[in-house]
Amino acid sequence: MVELATETVFTWGAPPVKFGAGAADELAHDLGQLGVERVLLVTDPGVAATGAPERIRKTLLEAGMAAEVFDGAHVEPTDESLKAAVEHARQADGGWDGFLAVGGGSSIDTAKAVNLMTTNPGDLMDYVNRPVGEGLAPSAPLKPLVAVPTTAGTGAESTPVCVLDVLGLKVKTGISHPRLRPALAVVDPLLTLTLPPQATAASGMDVVCHALEAYTARRWTAYPRRAPDERVAYCGANPVSDAFCERALRIVGGSLRRAVLAGHDLEARTDMAMAATFAGMGFGNAGVHLPHACAYPIAGLVRDYHPDGYPGEQPLVPHGQSVAVTAPACFRFTFPADPERHLRAAGLLAEGSGAVAEDPAEQLPAELVRLMRDLGIPNGTGALGYGEGDVEDLVAGALKQERLLVIAPRDPTAQDLAGIFRSSLRNW
Repeated sequence: MVELATETVFTWGAPPVKFGAGAADELAHDLGQLGVERVLLVTDPGVAATGAPERIRKTLLEAGMAAEVFDGAHVEPTDESLKAAVEHARQADGGWDGFLAVGGGSSIDTAKAVNLMTTNPGDLMDYVNRPVGEGLAPSAPLKPLVAVPTTAGTGAESTPVCVLDVLGLKVKTGISHPRLRPALAVVDPLLTLTLPPQATAASGMDVVCHALEAYTARRWTAYPRRAPDERVAYCGANPVSDAFCERALRIVGGSLRRAVLAGHDLEARTDMAMAATFAGMGFGNAGVHLPHACAYPIAGLVRDYHPDGYPGEQPLVPHGQSVAVTAPACFRFTFPADPERHLRAAGLLAEGSGAVAEDPAEQLPAELVRLMRDLGIPNGTGALGYGEGDVEDLVAGALKQERLLVIAPRDPTAQDLAGIFRSSLRNW
């Protein structure tokens, strides 16, 4: 056998996808095909208030299934909210043979954690990625999980990752393993029509960053050769992830503004749902890097910021906002690693806008700033309540995101990250 020093194998995986207006009406059939008869539907209070989860539950009951709604998923899940959801699932009945997530990434990630912790032993922190947790792999199979997104952004319906805030450490992290990937993604653009403009903009920027980060990620061939049992969910940019990311960027360039400014536009909503699905299939295998690594401490250390249009009164930075605010600086930093790819990404996102920066390194940051201004995204971390005095803590939080930093096409030092955070205090 030939000894190879660097990786020559990449892996790619995604759940089956059912896509289109009205697709959610067929969930009873889909769950039945997976052998599910007793299902726990996981959602959050905001989505529950739209009535969609209860309508879905009634269709399941009419099909002869046992179904219960848990509407306690926390927007931006925490270790405490996930443990509460797991405890509810254990006490409510215990006989669930499948799970159904209806909502944004928060609801889908909560369902992933419930599925993991009701089928495997141990504590939640046993499975949280290192160095925050132990990073253990599940020892037992999980039950079927069907994910039904009501936002066009997180891509959680196709990824093997569950994201959470660990409150005691004030850090955002995740659980990552292929077994967390849903058994089926049902994407119905009709469910996104009630999403407010602010949430549409934030989730849309998450789509943008998913596609950009996966497209500019370190190539799978740049890593040391791995043994079969050492291969990870995020393996680096590869030909399959590239194809999905390119298509996602082209769609977003022509649809995101319309989806935010005219939320009733079903064509724009459908396009964004498609872009989110494509981006999820890209980054769900290639991975994401610096903007997401910087986003986690931004979300975890928030003090007094609360966005318009979001429920509750607790401080909160929506995930899409936390990712977007450092993206221009992050891609300015990674540009030297692959200028051609960054320029192509800028062109795909611009979609014929004609906006071209004189400095090639500024083309992608400039296009991102233009999009963020149009969408009403906060102008940098300063608008989220952060200042120069917070840079050290933000850098420390980003350095904990080891699984993301290794995917960056250029290795950042603590000094590099500090420069990114400083230049992101204001983006324009």
